[in-house]
Amino acid sequence: MAALVTPVDPPEMYQNPAFAQGMIAPSGRMLYVGGQNGADSSGALLTGLGAQTEQALHNLIAVLNEGGTGPENVVKLTIYLAAGVDPHEAYAATGAVWGDRRTAITVLAVSPAREDALVEIDAIAAIP
Repeated sequence: MAALVTPVDPPEMYQNPAFAQGMIAPSGRMLYVGGQNGADSSGALLTGLGAQTEQALHNLIAVLNEGGTGPENVVKLTIYLAAGVDPHEAYAATGAVWGDRRTAITVLAVSPAREDALVEIDAIAAIP
């Protein structure tokens, strides 16, 4: 499926291969994916930041697919990391699941609602 969204990267700003400064999305239907954490289908959290990050992305992609879209149409990701975890470790874990898809991203350090959760990810995506 071809992407509906287009990255916006002003030339005078830092160019990062992992994220875009902004995204243009067509008007139309959008899917707002609530925060997904690193829990499997039984609700059990996986162990470790890398495993939780990968599972959270698998969960996010499952919601995107069920909603009739995919990662290529994500306009915005918000990544919530438990305070004190290494964001570089979380980023390194994204490659196997998310690949090199660029989108607008915000990363925040928070106190998670679920005590053992190390990461939570939500998304906004265009629906073709």
